[in-house]
Amino acid sequence: MSARKTYDLRVVTEFSSAHVLRGYAGACEQVHGHNFRVEVVVRAHELDALGMGLDFRELLRMTEEITGELDHRLLNDVPPFDEVNPTAENLAAHIYRRLGRTLDDSAVAGRVRVHAVTVHENDRISARYRELD
Repeated sequence: MSARKTYDLRVVTEFSSAHVLRGYAGACEQVHGHNFRVEVVVRAHELDALGMGLDFRELLRMTEEITGELDHRLLNDVPPFDEVNPTAENLAAHIYRRLGRTLDDSAVAGRVRVHAVTVHENDRISARYRELD
């Protein structure tokens, strides 16, 4: 039996925004900002005719379309964060799900899936979201 092939493709982008953590007892209950770094990993089990799972430029464009809606905004004013606390965990889940829908509506539907999204608030802390297969 042959091994199943897996290709993990990764892009990284950044956006800057502010947020307030509602109900948090501490400094983060005040308006503050981050230069968020977002790392996206998608997984392909087969390649296209060019030998690509997905063109990196296309994956970056899709990711930046999502993060662009968050850039230079008060996240608490942007749905779904007007109701859900804009934590790094919730940001990662939001980007993961949005990117998943974008991939499902693209030419790579069924061939490429989101594997994980990591949101870094700084160089020392981050939250990673993925859904188990």
